[in-house]
Amino acid sequence: MEPISHLIKVSVPDYLASLPIPNSIGGWFKLGVRDWLSLVPPTALLAGIGFMSYRAFCPHGRCPPPTAINPAIKKDSSKVVDSIDVEDITEKAVFCRCWRSENWPYCDGAHGRHNKEACDNVGPIVITKKK
Repeated sequence: MEPISHLIKVSVPDYLASLPIPNSIGGWFKLGVRDWLSLVPPTALLAGIGFMSYRAFCPHGRCPPPTAINPAIKKDSSKVVDSIDVEDITEKAVFCRCWRSENWPYCDGAHGRHNKEACDNVGPIVITKKK
């Protein structure tokens, strides 16, 4: 425990105190190459901590990588095309756009689970018949 205590109480403060951090903006322009090189390790450490914090706490950092849009519907076809006559629609039809519906091409609400898993915001397309 003594080495950790010494590191926190003595070594790190001594190291930080020895860094060539100027007191004014103009002082940054007067730093030499050696001074700039001595600032690289703490800057890299702070950048790494910032990046890891971003990945841990920001929603985009927790999203899975994108996968195939169509996971299972008509995979034997080179292109999925469905046609529905407008005359067949009674008052309203709700069509799936997330490709996760068990009742394809109609929406069954599977986009809710898909949106949570993929950090997406897709919803159905709703077609209503004009009166």
